[in-house]
Amino acid sequence: MAANRDLITSADKPYFAERGETKGDLADHYLRVAEPLMRVMGGRPVLLQRFPEGAGGPSFFQKRVPKNKPAWLQTTVVATPNGTTSEALVAADIDHVLWAVNLGCLGFHVWPYLAGDPDHSDELRIDLDPTPGTDFSHIRLAAAELRTLLDEAGVTGYPKTTGNRGLHVYVRLQPRWDSYQVRSAAVAIARELERRRPDLITAAWWKEERGRRIFVDFNQNAPHKTVFGAWSVRARPGAQVSTPVNWAEIDEIHPDQFTIASLPARLASMGDPWLAMPDDPQSLEPFLQMQARDLENGIPDAPWPPVYPKQPGEPPRVAPSRARKQ
Repeated sequence: MAANRDLITSADKPYFAERGETKGDLADHYLRVAEPLMRVMGGRPVLLQRFPEGAGGPSFFQKRVPKNKPAWLQTTVVATPNGTTSEALVAADIDHVLWAVNLGCLGFHVWPYLAGDPDHSDELRIDLDPTPGTDFSHIRLAAAELRTLLDEAGVTGYPKTTGNRGLHVYVRLQPRWDSYQVRSAAVAIARELERRRPDLITAAWWKEERGRRIFVDFNQNAPHKTVFGAWSVRARPGAQVSTPVNWAEIDEIHPDQFTIASLPARLASMGDPWLAMPDDPQSLEPFLQMQARDLENGIPDAPWPPVYPKQPGEPPRVAPSRARKQ
């Protein structure tokens, strides 16, 4: 299906306060990035966060597509940790994206698997999350440590800004592992990075233990979790975009500079830094071996988020300060 700009109604409605970009400008952004966007998001279920009044207004998450959806819309069944199912939108082509934009969806939270193969998570998403007292200068240092670890493992990672304060690094995987195994690998990566730079990086799930360090949020890889997608637009006044970048430029950039206004020139000059990712699937085995060594050394699984049932091998799911009081 060819992209249909006519899917957008009320295109002149202001959506972003800093430069006055409209709903139509948002749609035009997705049309401009359609090719790289579809390479990484095409065929995946997406969670919509709708902002009917634009970036400065109230929002709500919508996992289920409306009952009055158009007949051509592709959907798939997704589940929550407690087993509740929903009919979610599949980003089948750019018209599916424009349909969601017309509902006030600014950006897309993307599942780590293709709708046609929900049993295999084919993306490991490493989330470098700043804590209070840290900034993007600390993210840069943490990213360098992560790149070294990936290089040692012989694994290729692809970084992107989050559109906010952090950095995501994606590893496209061979479709061989489920989401539990991918999360285990993420736990191992977080702990190894903390061992190497305990002054800078933490794998501590409990906020009270993190200090002023970059948190590697391994639970972003837990089953049924979505992550804010590449090329998606944040609900910020400046319309910042979660932008794929090259490793070499991380020391020179800041996430705030990538907006729907600045992206056209960037794309024209350097293209898509993630161009090779879909054709270069990686192995998870080096990190699963790291996780196995941790378990052999008596290090248990890391805590899971509260919405998940208690998992085998999981330590008590209680903050250390509360445990001491008990």
